[in-house]
Amino acid sequence: MEANGTRRTKLPLASGLVADLLHKGSGPPLLFLHGSYGRSWPGLLDGLAEKFTVYAPLSPGADEPDELNSFDGFSDLALFYDDVLRALSVDTVVVVGHAFGGMVAAEFAAHFPERVSSLVLVGPLGLWMDTSPVADIHSTYPAKLPALLFADPESAAAAEVMRPPSPAQTGEFMLARALAQGAATHFYWPIPDRELKRRLYRISAPTLLVWGEEDRVVAPAYAERFAAGIPARSKIVRIPGAGHYAHIEQPGAVLREILAFTG
Repeated sequence: MEANGTRRTKLPLASGLVADLLHKGSGPPLLFLHGSYGRSWPGLLDGLAEKFTVYAPLSPGADEPDELNSFDGFSDLALFYDDVLRALSVDTVVVVGHAFGGMVAAEFAAHFPERVSSLVLVGPLGLWMDTSPVADIHSTYPAKLPALLFADPESAAAAEVMRPPSPAQTGEFMLARALAQGAATHFYWPIPDRELKRRLYRISAPTLLVWGEEDRVVAPAYAERFAAGIPARSKIVRIPGAGHYAHIEQPGAVLREILAFTG
């Protein structure tokens, strides 16, 4: 058992790959897909675990770069998560994704609409507007990242995400973050437009679009663009006092919106 009370499982898949899952809770299944900074277990997931069985898989390649040889694009990622659900004997699931994970969640919901009962996208990547380009966090000078990612770069939430590791952890931490970012950028860098807009019409799940009002990475204007492309019922929620990490800066507000939306 992990320090936060979650359990970790190495789940063999039919493809021959192995999914690394953190999971906690009971109730209907919920799949949480993390962003490009790597997997964590934010407080939001503890709240969700009171109602759902939360599964938080590590994105393929985030700890074993050779896994990326099995993935050419988002179709392969969608198949990977379908294999995960098959291995878990799960038919339908609530899917929540942040940033890169939100892009993957939308792709999964488009590829396997019958699998997704509700979809929650928190500041997702995946679309592109020339009038408001998505910021490239990977080429941003590290000292400027907190102001880009958070409404309040001095907040506890910013410290949680950006806190440097202890000297004993530095090498391991830096390697883990580099691998996670490398795995994510394998799919979407330098511009996160992989024609998702052409597939949004396949999403049939009710969709909650959560945006921090001060998101400086993916501007809140993208919420309307996503909503316009998804024919299913959608709801846009903007979270005050939050930037790109709305689910960490304002976890209580985001949790209430997700629980209300998923009924």
